Amino acid sequence: MKRSEKKRKKWIKPRHKIVQHLVYPFIYLYCKVKYHITIEKFDGKDSGPYLVLYNHQTGFDQFFVGMPFKLPVYYVASEDIFSLGFVSKILKYLVEPIPIKKQTSDVSAVLNCMRVAKEGGTIAVSPEGNRTYSGRTGYMKPAIVGLIKALKMPVAFVRIEGGYGVHPRWSDKVRCGKMRVYVSSVLDRDTYSAMSDDELYAHVTRELYVDEARVTGEFRSKHLAEGLERAIYVCESHGLSEFETCGDVIKCKRCGRSARYLPTKEFSGIDGDFPFRFVADWYDYQSSFVNSLDPRGFTDKALYTERVRLSEVMLYKSKKVIEKNAELNLYGDKIILSGASIGKQLFVFDDVSAITVLGKNKLNLYIKNTVYQIKGEKSFCALKYVNLFHRYKNVTTTVENGEFLGI
Repeated sequence: MKRSEKKRKKWIKPRHKIVQHLVYPFIYLYCKVKYHITIEKFDGKDSGPYLVLYNHQTGFDQFFVGMPFKLPVYYVASEDIFSLGFVSKILKYLVEPIPIKKQTSDVSAVLNCMRVAKEGGTIAVSPEGNRTYSGRTGYMKPAIVGLIKALKMPVAFVRIEGGYGVHPRWSDKVRCGKMRVYVSSVLDRDTYSAMSDDELYAHVTRELYVDEARVTGEFRSKHLAEGLERAIYVCESHGLSEFETCGDVIKCKRCGRSARYLPTKEFSGIDGDFPFRFVADWYDYQSSFVNSLDPRGFTDKALYTERVRLSEVMLYKSKKVIEKNAELNLYGDKIILSGASIGKQLFVFDDVSAITVLGKNKLNLYIKNTVYQIKGEKSFCALKYVNLFHRYKNVTTTVENGEFLGI
């Protein structure tokens, strides 16, 4: 084999360091202006490499997390960014992210991480695998323990604070407020090697837990509540429902009850007291409500009907739109899609291996070797599909965590 062919096989390229030095200063200025962020440089005992673990609050976290470190950081990223055609090729050339199939056991992702680690690269992973909807750090798969021990690298914990106030997942708008990114601690190999798996998992969850369900300053915008209907779909008075938002107001379409979302991240009732102080309180109530349902009782009449675009994802290549205006019907045990190009497509939950949310209003369905992507309108709540799918799986199968709803 020629020497040039061997070089092409390396994951880490010299250009990645050049990109970091040339591009990051401009990205940092952009972040300072748009997000009012403080990023604290990491003065570690050595330059790395590290396994970087971070909590996930905004769509820009991958840039924030890399800035404290001197060397390029290789991010584990969902397959969606690798299915954007030419854009994906540019990202791959510039920063070579490590692909992973969301919500599935992806052995190839672990092997690629081991490859990068062997070459001396710093790897960044969000154990949540999802941006928080509630403002609190979400569920982390225990598999992160196996990855830590397999890579045998020192672990740097990066905390992102204030990101939920500045740019919550459900919103299109960045608010005027402050956020902070910093390395909170480093766990060396000797220390975690002496820990049991349960002890190490507890340490990881403790280090990365951030609770934004509290007043931490003010985050101002003219559009504070807009987009909340992407995260909230349960009304305290009427159960499963739909919401609409405008400015700083969120309103239930069924009963008309409404509240203001304040710059402090708190709710204030408009026509009387409101039962939830923060989004996290409402989100917890919503999860408890869904966990009280038996989806098998909702198999005859659709719970929700919406208009969506349906695409097929060619993993790590591109997407192909197969129906621009499909009707989507959600039942307790299935999803039915219909349209001129596809006829009537039935996706029974028993045959679906996973359903995941990507970004704000996209939904991926994994069925055997095929991945379908559903993109709804601006107010589309993809979260409810994931939650109800997981609830169905929880009541029809034996699972470790019977209350986990997928996020």
